[in-house]
Amino acid sequence: MTKGLKIVTIGGGSSYTPELMEGFIDRYQELPVKEFWLVDIEAGKEKLDIVGNMAKRMVKAAGIDCEVHLTLDRREALKDADFVTTQLRVGLLDARIQDERIPLSHGMIGQETNGAGGIFKALRTVPVILDIVEDMKELCPDAWLINFTNPAGMVTEAVLRYGKWDKIIGLCNIPVNAVVEEAKLLGRDTRDLFFHFAGLNHLHWHTVKDNRGNDLTAELVDVMYGQKGTDSIVANIKDNEYLLEQIKHLGMMPCPYHQYYYMTDKMLKEELADFEVNGTRAEKVKRIEHELFELYKDPALDYKPQQLAERGGARYSEAACEIINAIYNDKRRVMTVSTRNNGTITDLPDDVAVEVTCMITGAGPVPFQFGSFPPQERGLLQLMKAMELLTVEAAVTGDKGTLLQAFTMNPLILSGYAAKEVMEELLAAHKEYLPNFYRN
Repeated sequence: MTKGLKIVTIGGGSSYTPELMEGFIDRYQELPVKEFWLVDIEAGKEKLDIVGNMAKRMVKAAGIDCEVHLTLDRREALKDADFVTTQLRVGLLDARIQDERIPLSHGMIGQETNGAGGIFKALRTVPVILDIVEDMKELCPDAWLINFTNPAGMVTEAVLRYGKWDKIIGLCNIPVNAVVEEAKLLGRDTRDLFFHFAGLNHLHWHTVKDNRGNDLTAELVDVMYGQKGTDSIVANIKDNEYLLEQIKHLGMMPCPYHQYYYMTDKMLKEELADFEVNGTRAEKVKRIEHELFELYKDPALDYKPQQLAERGGARYSEAACEIINAIYNDKRRVMTVSTRNNGTITDLPDDVAVEVTCMITGAGPVPFQFGSFPPQERGLLQLMKAMELLTVEAAVTGDKGTLLQAFTMNPLILSGYAAKEVMEELLAAHKEYLPNFYRN
């Protein structure tokens, strides 16, 4: 008889958990999850209870043999786990509000994973993830860590570099959404296409070919950017408006987040205008989450509500659950994940984390070789990787000089006194969650 799997989700009180549960329920015949542990901290206990009870109802409605456990004891949950997923937010949404509000108040991009906000999310998150890895080494040394926590690329970098843990996969729903939506735009079936992604998390580019090797990238650029009114594949980015001649010259499809780097003036103007009227994106998300949890309280609700799509996590289960399925069953599924470079992108060192198209096997991700980027992509890629390395180092060491260098290098942060002022304000705002910077 097949041994049932034990899966642990840290940050189990997240509004995304029903999406995750749906993914495991749908795959139960292939992925026999016997124990599903949802873990959170004391501050998240109320949400854990609400979403955990809903998860139990979903399992019961599906009629599968699976136990759902709720706990605040991470170590109890991790013992003998087969897979660990992380979807946590240190400081909860109030911290994200500060990440966005403080830079915007200084006339800079305020965004969850880009610019100053993205750096500070990494600073708060990396030490916690590294603590989880230390527990895993002791309690479940054979488990895979599947990380959905943003900034996913920098978290993967930290675990590989400082956690010395190779069994990590960083994942994001952006490539999953791109494959589905762009295939529709081309009028093709995803099974007839090969999407080749390469770069960093939220900073990748990709090409698309059909099964005969015909390159369809230029056609896709014309369809997606040559026509007005194409919706973004990311909930918190309004549209796909670029300078068409620049995108054509790239020769590759940009990630939606490239708008922050290629169209900074437009994005900043829109963010500032929206900030004046509606506040930050995080405040909107907080309202959406409140509505979701009110729904989740309904004792009759035993399925994922449609409103969850507004939260920005569409197809999360396709990423998280299918990666676990692919490893467990050696499915050799082609997916895009963050993993160690190992020569895949020759413009970057072998030991850094990159986001690339891989074949997911029983031994983990095997990247498809990419090679070198042309100058127009290479310059931004190398700059941002260096910025990531400095950010992760600062998160581990608590060194302000290292952090200021990361701020100075980031294209979305005004350098000089303005950078230092925003940095100091964010350090003060998040002091509770940044003990490495306040040890003396």
